Order: sequence, then structure tokens, then C-alpha cells
Amino acid sequence: MKKSLIALAFGTLGLGIAEFVMMGILPDVAHDMQVSIAEAGHLISAYALGVCVGAPLLVLARKFPLKYILLVLVGLIMLGNCCAAAAPNYWLLMGARFISGLPHGAYFGVGSIVAEKLADKGKGTEAVAIMVAGMTIANLFGVPLGTFLSTAVSWRVTFLLVGVWGMVILYCIWRWVPQVEGLPDMGFKGQFRFLKSPAPWLLISATMLGNGGVFCWYSYISPLLTHVSGFEVQKISGLMVLAGIGMVAGNLVSGRLSDRFSPGRVAASVQSLTFMLLILIFFFASISWLSVVLMCLCTASLFALSSPQQVLLLRFSRGGELLGAASAQVAFNLGNAIGAYAGGLPLEAGMSYRYTALVGAPFALVGFVLLLIFYRKYEKPALIAVQGK
Repeated sequence: MKKSLIALAFGTLGLGIAEFVMMGILPDVAHDMQVSIAEAGHLISAYALGVCVGAPLLVLARKFPLKYILLVLVGLIMLGNCCAAAAPNYWLLMGARFISGLPHGAYFGVGSIVAEKLADKGKGTEAVAIMVAGMTIANLFGVPLGTFLSTAVSWRVTFLLVGVWGMVILYCIWRWVPQVEGLPDMGFKGQFRFLKSPAPWLLISATMLGNGGVFCWYSYISPLLTHVSGFEVQKISGLMVLAGIGMVAGNLVSGRLSDRFSPGRVAASVQSLTFMLLILIFFFASISWLSVVLMCLCTASLFALSSPQQVLLLRFSRGGELLGAASAQVAFNLGNAIGAYAGGLPLEAGMSYRYTALVGAPFALVGFVLLLIFYRKYEKPALIAVQGK
């Protein structure tokens, strides 16, 4: 495995902890800041909003070397998480979470382009999957560690850990990632030209709604496991490890399957599975062992979608690759924000945590329909045309 791809994965590892650890430490943050769990859920949305604002700003950096952009983005990761660790109140923590989200989509956008350029021939999706693997490993080890530190010491230590990890990322990218050929400058307006086609809009919408469906449920996974599935608070860190194993497995398997078959075909199939899993979670969340199995399968499907969608948006955004690759994370985090909000609605109405999965199911279903339309109308004809040559 190339060191350059490992360095890129170190970056997504830090971003993964910063983004997903909030689900595990939500009760601790809510208690410390003296707000409800539903209000604390808005801190998830603040991060997602930062992603959506930061990613489009990449078009302003299109003339800079890709490696230089990555280093600047890592600096922002360090700044945002250190501010979160020191935030004295709810609103300043909200601002720090917004800053933490700014480099997220941009890093994935630039990192995907660099990874594909460094990949061996025919291994583009697998290379992107290796980069994304940092995000899944964050959920396997980083998030459980962060949840444990939050319970044992303070949730502030968790964000400080990400800030310190940023120094490691900075060194590894500077040392291991080579200067790669930049993208041709199509001008400011040229960066947006690919959006005239319906194809990227189908992908963006499917990513947003599909992931939004999962995050209706996953944003509140910690209280669901304790209040509905009956697990003790002390066991949540271990359960988060199992969720992370599902993410790692889903990401790596989908990367290989996408190179063997096609990213669109794999994404549509996985999205249909996600819809069915959310329905099952609603009905069987009270059965402890089955709730854990369904959780692992659902987190696997969440990250089985990530690499194919990232690569598809990169391939269907010619002339605006920076914005196209970053838009995958914009859509992902818009879904994150929508999901956290929509999932909180039944809770504010006094309903059980199991209803978060039921709210998410229609989002996942629409995401599947959009991916199916994309595959049949755009990707399949393109594959047939290539095979005909």
C-alpha cells in the first residue's frame, strides 16, 4: 500500500473522529452545556453546515498546487477542534463545530483527485476507498476512544485529541504525498459547467437523501442503544467499535466491487439494502442482539456508498473536478444535518428513539430511486459505449 494514500487516510481519520464522535458524546455535551439532547444534536448540523460552506470555496483555490491546499486544510482541522475543546458555552461550541466542518468536504474533494492520480491503472475506486478508510477506522477506534475519554475525563479531551492528531497529518502529507499534476484551469465559470447536466444532480440528491435517512437514526444511536435496546452506558464504547467494524468492511468491499462491476450499480444495490435495514431497526430495536447486528449492517451500508458516490461525482464533473469531488461531501453532510434535524422531531414530540429509523426510511427509499435512475440513464449507457470501442 502506498504511503501517500496512507497519509491521505490519516486526514480522513481525523475528520472522521471530529464528525462522528459527536454521536457518542452527545449526552455528555448536552449535560455539560445544560441543553437537551435534541438541542445538542444541532452541533452535528453546525459541522455539516461548515462542510457545505467550505467545499464550494475550493473553486477559489483552483490555481494552487493540490498538496499545498491539503496542508492548509489540515491547519483548519487543527484550529476548529482546538477551539471546540476550549469552548466555554453552547453557542461558541456551535461556532467551533462550524469551523471544524469547513475543511471537511474540501479535503475529501482534493484528496479524491490526488488518490485517483496516484492509483494504479484500473484501481481508482479502490485508491479512493483507501483514503476513505481513515473515516471508517475513525469509527472503529477513534470514536470509541473519544466516547471513552468523554465518559472517563471530559468530552473536551476528545476534540483536543483531534487537534493534536492534526500535527501528525500535517507531517505525513508534507513528507509522503508527492506533488501531482494540477487540474487544467477552466476559469471560475467553467468550474460550474458540469452542473448543467442532470447526472451530478441525481448523484448529489441521492447522496444527500440516502445518507440523511441513515443519520436520522445514527445521530441518536447512543441514547437508542441505552433507552430502547437496554444496554448500559458503559457498553456504548464497545458497541461503537462494532459499528466501526461494519464501516471498515463496507467501505473496503464496495471499493473492490465497484472496480469489478460499476460504482453506480453497487451504490444503487446498497441503497436499497439501507432502506430495508432502517425498517427492520424500527421494528426490532428493542431486541438487544438483533439491534446490534442491524446497526453493524446499516453502518456497513453507509460507508459502502461513500467511495462509489465519491468516484461517480468526480467522473461526472469534468472541468470542475474540485467542486464535483467536494460536492459528494457537501451532499453527505447536508444529509447529516437534515437527518439530525428530522430524527430529532419525533423525540421532541415525546416519541421513542426507535422512530428515528422510521423517519429515515423514506429518505433512503428516495435515494435508491435516484441512484437507479442515474445508473440506467447515465452510467449504463456510458459503460456500453466504452465496451463497444
